[in-house]
Amino acid sequence: EVQLVESGGGLVQAGESLRLSCLASGFTIDQYAVGWFREAPGKQREGVSCIANNGTTYYGNSVKDRFTISRDKAKNTVYLQMNNLKPEDTAIYHCAQPKFCASSFYYVLAARSWGQGTQVTVSS
Repeated sequence: EVQLVESGGGLVQAGESLRLSCLASGFTIDQYAVGWFREAPGKQREGVSCIANNGTTYYGNSVKDRFTISRDKAKNTVYLQMNNLKPEDTAIYHCAQPKFCASSFYYVLAARSWGQGTQVTVSS
């Protein structure tokens, strides 16, 4: 059974950083894609980042150059390093196991397996 557990969220001020973790079980992260999406009140669900099984990475335009996705195969964990956070980054962040990564994040948003999420709140 695929399980994904996020952690690392919190309350920070604008300009600060957070690192989110996604602990995966039921599959090995170097054989499947893992992505992140976020949900904020009043906004559409948004694809944030994805790392393909071959290590290729994808970023949404709103987070490019600020967020970095990586993985630790030994820990079966995917990370999302978020720097220079902005109030508009406030959301619940979920990790997911999509079929593929794509620049449109279609597969991330359509993933059938995703975690409960971790809240990120950025104050101005």
